[in-house]
Amino acid sequence: MKTKSVLTQTEVTQILAAARADAQANGWAVSIAVTDDGGHLLGFERLDGCAPIGGYIAIEKARTSALGRRESKGYEEMVNGGRTAFVTAPLLTSLEGGVPVIVGGETIGAVGVSGVKADQDAQVAKAGVAAVNAG
Repeated sequence: MKTKSVLTQTEVTQILAAARADAQANGWAVSIAVTDDGGHLLGFERLDGCAPIGGYIAIEKARTSALGRRESKGYEEMVNGGRTAFVTAPLLTSLEGGVPVIVGGETIGAVGVSGVKADQDAQVAKAGVAAVNAG
């Protein structure tokens, strides 16, 4: 039987704190979601000033990244690269800003961020992932 790492509330708290710090240092009002490897929500914050839709999108970005075991940006690139049929795939969102948490080569969760430009969302998500030294 295989053994795998899992995110505990300790790591979820670290991820949220690091992502929040990065967003606030840049003056970005975002929503931050952390999920397990099945896309189930473990932690969430919507910073002051972030539009309510940002919360929904952040959660969906995290779910997409966790279930796909890759950055959500990859799906956006597929569609932008001409694979337009992929728009109808049963994904939750194909927008950049979802980043997997990888430990020992295994995806154990993901961070999704929404509220600013796509690359800025991804920057905040990556700051969260880096807080638990995953990769």
